Amino acid sequence: MSNLSESIKAIKEASKEDRFTYLTILQYHVTSPEILPTLNEVLQDADLTQEIGWDLVQMLLNIDGSETCLETVARLGNPREVVIKVMEALEGLTVAWHDEVVVDVDDPGVIPDSKIPGKFITLLGMLAILHQRIKTKYPSRFLGPSLVKVFEAYQPTPEMTASVINLVYSLSGRKRPPLPSRTSSINVANPDQDGDVSKNAPDPEAEQEDPQEEAMQRKLLQAFVTCILQRYVNAHDMLWSPRLLEVYNPKKNVPGKKTTIEAFRENEVLQKRDAIVGQLVALLRDLGLDKCSNQFVKSIYEGPVHRDPLAAFNNFSSADDIHFSPGGSVCLIAYWLFSRDVFSSDSPWPEMHIFPDHASILGRFLGQDVQSEILASPGIADALLAIGLGLEHRNLIKAEDYTNLMAYHHNLTLISVFHPDIQVRNAATSFAGTLLHSEPDDHTRLEILEDLLENCMFASLKACAVTWLKEELIAAKSSKRSNQFSSPDVIERLQYFLFPDMLSLNESSPEALIEFWAQNHLFLLQVANFAYFLFTGLQELVPAGMGAAVGQRFVEPLLAAAEKLEKAEGLDGEDRMQLRILTDRLRSLGLQ
Repeated sequence: MSNLSESIKAIKEASKEDRFTYLTILQYHVTSPEILPTLNEVLQDADLTQEIGWDLVQMLLNIDGSETCLETVARLGNPREVVIKVMEALEGLTVAWHDEVVVDVDDPGVIPDSKIPGKFITLLGMLAILHQRIKTKYPSRFLGPSLVKVFEAYQPTPEMTASVINLVYSLSGRKRPPLPSRTSSINVANPDQDGDVSKNAPDPEAEQEDPQEEAMQRKLLQAFVTCILQRYVNAHDMLWSPRLLEVYNPKKNVPGKKTTIEAFRENEVLQKRDAIVGQLVALLRDLGLDKCSNQFVKSIYEGPVHRDPLAAFNNFSSADDIHFSPGGSVCLIAYWLFSRDVFSSDSPWPEMHIFPDHASILGRFLGQDVQSEILASPGIADALLAIGLGLEHRNLIKAEDYTNLMAYHHNLTLISVFHPDIQVRNAATSFAGTLLHSEPDDHTRLEILEDLLENCMFASLKACAVTWLKEELIAAKSSKRSNQFSSPDVIERLQYFLFPDMLSLNESSPEALIEFWAQNHLFLLQVANFAYFLFTGLQELVPAGMGAAVGQRFVEPLLAAAEKLEKAEGLDGEDRMQLRILTDRLRSLGLQ
């Protein structure tokens, strides 16, 4: 291995050799950061860099501190050749991600001290310069494939997302606005904006641009940013729906307990999340996507919900062939509503209603395999919930007479079951309850509750249905109105769903009882409390003879099963405490 002085002499003197020989010499001598300043001096020879620049991209990318040399290659190398090498390098980063193990939960997709984000940022800085240098009749044919490679190599970290934002501003011909001086600001290298444009060599194959190109390039950038927005929101808990609930129902905030809004205001990591999403939305606004028109809304649920916008980036003939990310569009609408109500922004007013627009979007996104969809896209599920909350808050309920509240309510409750974040689950439960109680038709409200109690397989949801039924009974009594919830008929209709026959538990083994308890304890505890409320506070709604029947088929077998469970092994302290609560409540009914 040669020493530094020998390497400096070699790369200076050998620059007059034929290009193949010189590249071989560079590969031998350019192996450490110390040689890079000398190489950058040599690369100021525009003719030389025009010929060999594209062959240097991968070699330099693997050397720390090579950003200046790579910027020179981007400015002076043949832009059409260098851009191909940059795309190849991005493809290499995509492969490299799979060799790294994710261990940093606060920085999804990246391990500490990984060099991949830095390489990504450097390559995007080169792309920003290169695409402005390429003067061709159809620049979108270069732009589309480049954006695909960028997205494939992208990981939703703050720095990499900031780099993407810089790139899009450069490609759109706009300067990124100065960021506010706060801890949430993310600044990364931006050679196109900070560098000297006068150093750019002209495109040796320059052509006059086609008039349709401007619209196609703008649509490409818009679609690309919606893909980035979806990816970022799915990777980070934005908690839009819980925060909206805190704004809409401040009386429900627990005194002395930090709210989610306060947490996002005080925590630097959470501040960055809000800042980055805000910057992505601002970028879309600068690109012309700044109206929540009904046409924009319908495009989300009238087209294929699982459309891959990037699939068209390599094959399109007009701007109409390029489509936004459906999930990214949902996140955009959610942020418009959220930022208007939480940050008092001037976001556009939504030209949509819960029925049919939001109900259609929600149903299309959740699809047939609801659990998989929610777990794969938790950010979109939160965004969908936030949109519903925002529309309900604005009383934008329905644009037509027909509404299928049961199907819509069902989808909301599935978010409350399957979403991985408890705050989003609670927000979904709260919204589902609000929507149920606000339905003017008491027959519809009862049908929804009956369907949940009869057909739902999730104990937590059945427990919610019991709570909602109790609230309906209280509301009917308070208002002194005659409806489905003001007579014993409602309890007669629902009693076998509320208090099912438990006699089969008498024959169950301890193991079977433990499994039964694990699956049903939430519902059983809620029903026991409801029974106490019903038999002690609303006796006028209890059908004649029902108390004795409930005691025989429900209370007595449950008490016997609880006694067996108390003696069984395999229950933790929490389970035993809840068993005692259930037992005490059932005995207080006096029905055994």
